[in-house]
Amino acid sequence: MTAKLLSYKKIPGLILIIALFVSAAAMGQDFQKQIETHRQAYLKAFLTDSNSPLRKRDLKKIHFFEPDSTFRVEATFYPSELATPLSIPTTAGTTKDYIPYGRLEFELQGQTYNLTVYQSLALIRKPKLGGYLFLPFKDATNGGLSYGGGRYLDLEKEDIKDNRFVLDFNKAYNPYCAYQSGYSCPIPPKENHMSVAILAGEQNYGKAHR
Repeated sequence: MTAKLLSYKKIPGLILIIALFVSAAAMGQDFQKQIETHRQAYLKAFLTDSNSPLRKRDLKKIHFFEPDSTFRVEATFYPSELATPLSIPTTAGTTKDYIPYGRLEFELQGQTYNLTVYQSLALIRKPKLGGYLFLPFKDATNGGLSYGGGRYLDLEKEDIKDNRFVLDFNKAYNPYCAYQSGYSCPIPPKENHMSVAILAGEQNYGKAHR
């Protein structure tokens, strides 16, 4: 077999490698753009919420970890068998009522985690908001790189497909208590405490970490 023929035989494989590389690069760009779009909408929401603790000049103190797709994981959803409402303590010394909707099981950095997802009783009564779910959590970054009281994720029921859900910690955000006192913020339950450092999402207010 000639060298010329050998080179031709290598071309399909080379094209495949290039195609995979370009596809991976495009997916990476799409992911970056998606997170950036989400963050811009998140910041704008502070300016339209009448209950917001921040003004426009304060937004420059909000910092995020660099988008990292390793903190975007596929989780298995297990519906909760407990439909009884429970009261979650808040930072104000009061409680807020939630129903455990289910748990998300996933692997991250070689460890398996289970996080409980909740549905707010207050939102269930509102037709347009009844599909939202609430995931409060704590991780190893709290008190240093991120807010000490933990962070939150907002989910939607419709995004659970065949008991699978893509959990993106790049969208983790701070409760209002991270910016100002006087708010009543649910404290993440112990079952939602993780030993891993979630280097994704919103950082501690006023402190940029790289």
